[in-house]
Amino acid sequence: MSELINTPVPKNFRWQLLATVSALALGVAGISKAAASENSHPTVWIELGGQLEQMDAGQELFAPPFTRDGHVPAPETISPLSLEHGPRRSFGGEASLSVMPQGTSWVLSASVRYGKSNSHKSLHQQSYPAGYDKYSFGNKVHVTPIAAQFIDVQTRHSESHAVLDFQAGKDVGLGLFGREGSSILNLGVRFAQFVTRSRVAINENPDWYFRHAYKYVSSQLTHLRVPGGQPFHSYAGNFDASRSFTGLGPSLSWKSATPLASGDDRDITVDWGVNAALLFGRQKARTHHQTIKLNHSGDPAPFQSNPASITTVYRSPATPDHTRSKSVIVPNVGGFAGLSFRYDAAKVSLGYRADFFFGAMDGGIDVRKTYDRNFYGPFATVSIGLGPRP
Repeated sequence: MSELINTPVPKNFRWQLLATVSALALGVAGISKAAASENSHPTVWIELGGQLEQMDAGQELFAPPFTRDGHVPAPETISPLSLEHGPRRSFGGEASLSVMPQGTSWVLSASVRYGKSNSHKSLHQQSYPAGYDKYSFGNKVHVTPIAAQFIDVQTRHSESHAVLDFQAGKDVGLGLFGREGSSILNLGVRFAQFVTRSRVAINENPDWYFRHAYKYVSSQLTHLRVPGGQPFHSYAGNFDASRSFTGLGPSLSWKSATPLASGDDRDITVDWGVNAALLFGRQKARTHHQTIKLNHSGDPAPFQSNPASITTVYRSPATPDHTRSKSVIVPNVGGFAGLSFRYDAAKVSLGYRADFFFGAMDGGIDVRKTYDRNFYGPFATVSIGLGPRP
């Protein structure tokens, strides 16, 4: 069994992350010193990198009636619902292309960030009841139990996300911390797409017991409460869901680079900034779930040890399939901070970034319920500058 603990992130902590932690300035890698000559920097910058992101992606848990009503086997030590959260971490890559025309303070950029993750978790817990002695025509027979008390859970989750930005920015010359700093105000368009798939299977036999019957003594049946059979029940629950959000909308960002240390051919800068977007898109959700209860009646007669046929007690719900699609507006805010080691035509950056998409996903099962989709984590990138440098 492998398991990840799904610990909710407090809202105050999310906003603190947004204000204090870091990431790379998308699409503006390689901006040179604001006080340098306009003809001394590369005109094209190519940036490649990767990130390890924590994901905050909630959804409604699949909780069949037998998991809510106390119908769980005695050996259970771990709740089956604890395995239903999706991946909490994602490895991904990013790339950007920036064009800085000579003789101007404009920056045109295009960037993409992509991540994907999968998880498979399983849980099996069981115990066997003790055997019992059974009397048949005066003979004592020890009977081995025919079923275990158990719970078995299998879950599979997959997730992918992509964020694309197309922006035009200008160094507004605020400087902030000195003449050699740069401050870029960007306007553009952001595209975001999130896709998830979840599958859950829960099987359990929670309540094994023995049925007491009669003892055969001197050609007479005497009711002595002697075990005569083993009726029991079993439950099965299955869940399958696919969810997605696709949106496009205007974006605004402010990115700043402030020198921390300078040399003849290199600089160390502190990079930071904030971004916001309003995405117009569509949420989709398709869910299927069904629960079955089976009744094993045990011995049909006092002297038979084989169980009777299995009876389906119920199969629910009446409408197991749900398909929803809704147009939505998703606010998006984020921030980053990091350090860059800059050379004439190269840059290496390290930092931390956070992006929050509010109400982006329909995480409900039978009815629509919205959940945020948030990403935050460290990154590293390398940028190369191309073009004339007189």
